[in-house]
Amino acid sequence: MPRGHLKIRKQTLQPDAKYGSLVVAKLINYIMKNGKKTIAERIVYSAFDQAAETLKAEPLDILDTVLKNVGPIVEVKSKRIGGANYQVPMEVTRERKNTLAMRWVIAAAQGSKGKPMAQKLAIEMIGAYNNEGSAIKKKDETHRMAEANKAFAHFARF
Repeated sequence: MPRGHLKIRKQTLQPDAKYGSLVVAKLINYIMKNGKKTIAERIVYSAFDQAAETLKAEPLDILDTVLKNVGPIVEVKSKRIGGANYQVPMEVTRERKNTLAMRWVIAAAQGSKGKPMAQKLAIEMIGAYNNEGSAIKKKDETHRMAEANKAFAHFARF
């Protein structure tokens, strides 16, 4: 049954309590596990405080710079054309860019061991702010994949 007529409503997100920012609220939700939002808030705010202390900058400015530095411009998507799968490079929308950037920073922080999550997140944010670290490597890897497959870019319009 065709479902083209159904409208999907996006759930509205409330800004976070401390900074009044939707982006910070989204980051908190990405960090959250098992519905424990207060713990996620504590982790994010503590990471912001540590990063702001180290970089001598405002936490929201740090987050904006991190998202700008880590967010990819192009990514590859798999398309099936004529029985073969091609990795087709495509531009990334602003919303997806921020989503991927947050996901990569969190994954990089979770990947390191031996420290509390707030400290690991702060270290990763400081690294991303300075254009280094695991999240930046992930972005560069994504760009290299898109560059290597740019011969298939003409399939993007199908």
